[in-house]
Amino acid sequence: MVDERMEELTWRIIAGQTVSLIAFALCVIGFASKSDGRLFRLLISANVAFATHFILFESWTAAALTAIIVVRVSLANRFKGSWRMMSALLLVSVIAAALTWQRPLDALPLTAAVLGTVGMFMLHGIAMRFFLAGAALAWTLNNLAIGSIGGTLAEALILATNLVTIVRMSLDGSSTATEPQRKVS
Repeated sequence: MVDERMEELTWRIIAGQTVSLIAFALCVIGFASKSDGRLFRLLISANVAFATHFILFESWTAAALTAIIVVRVSLANRFKGSWRMMSALLLVSVIAAALTWQRPLDALPLTAAVLGTVGMFMLHGIAMRFFLAGAALAWTLNNLAIGSIGGTLAEALILATNLVTIVRMSLDGSSTATEPQRKVS
């Protein structure tokens, strides 16, 4: 019985690390882009992988919030500037966190979800990437705490890539997004 549990644990850890590395590759490509639209598209795929990763690590609040992030990324580009949509997603995130809360550590994924939601709905270009960098820092700390090597590396490199892109955009004089932004109230 113990051997079966160890095999399952080993399988889950290996699978979780593998999935997190796939998510990592998608995020780096997205955050290296100066195009907000391309960033959003790649983040959808990466967050599906991250949600799966958290399920494999049995980190339920992180998994639930990451699933909501998939929806958020899809809606943020379409409803940029919408206080209603942002508020609805923040409310859903708080409810999901409350329903899955296991320990104080779950405050990190909630912090990341809030920063990412505000950044994606209300900001663009460099300012948005600063909020997303804060979210990446919270995810990095969460992944360190749950023992996810792949997730930790992915988020730390996402943070670094995001900061490099901020510098690149500053040097190019492109403090705003490269695409026209839609304003929805």
